[in-house]
Amino acid sequence: MTYGNFWPSRDHKLNMKVFQYGSNCLDSEINSDKRLCGHAKFIGTAETVKEFELAFDVWSNGRGCAASDIVSKPGGKVWGALYEIPEYLIAKETARPRGRRSLDEIEGVGTNYQREMIDVRRADGQVINVLTYTVIKPRADVKTNEAYVGYIVAGLRERGVNEAYIARVKTIAIANNLDIADLVDAM
Repeated sequence: MTYGNFWPSRDHKLNMKVFQYGSNCLDSEINSDKRLCGHAKFIGTAETVKEFELAFDVWSNGRGCAASDIVSKPGGKVWGALYEIPEYLIAKETARPRGRRSLDEIEGVGTNYQREMIDVRRADGQVINVLTYTVIKPRADVKTNEAYVGYIVAGLRERGVNEAYIARVKTIAIANNLDIADLVDAM
């Protein structure tokens, strides 16, 4: 692709818009030294255009609990954080030569999650197509824990998502694991 007489160089920084709905809503998670090292730029909040609901249906060895997913559900909407992430940090093949972890690696692409393009509606009403990650093989027999839910709740609050949606997330987490009900209610 050309831009007038300008050809983008190999080092030209292209960014992908990425929708995160789980623990990566929290800046200290997605931009930690173990993840994207400050290269995920928060650009706003958004909700899914299609009808989805948050679910805890995939086992995370790193978290020791069920991690989040979005699943089709009539009437549902999922809120999350929108980021611009350098394109080279999305795939393992382009991140590793630069000594970096990719978002695909962080999300467990091919093992737990797959990439998916979805439409989201920004707070200003603009609909955009973005990259997100959804679970490959959802499971009903896994439970989340209070620490993981705490990251999601803190991230949604940090990003200014409405408390009604945060209350819905807490209800979903409690339904997944009744043992954490009191701790999650107190968040």
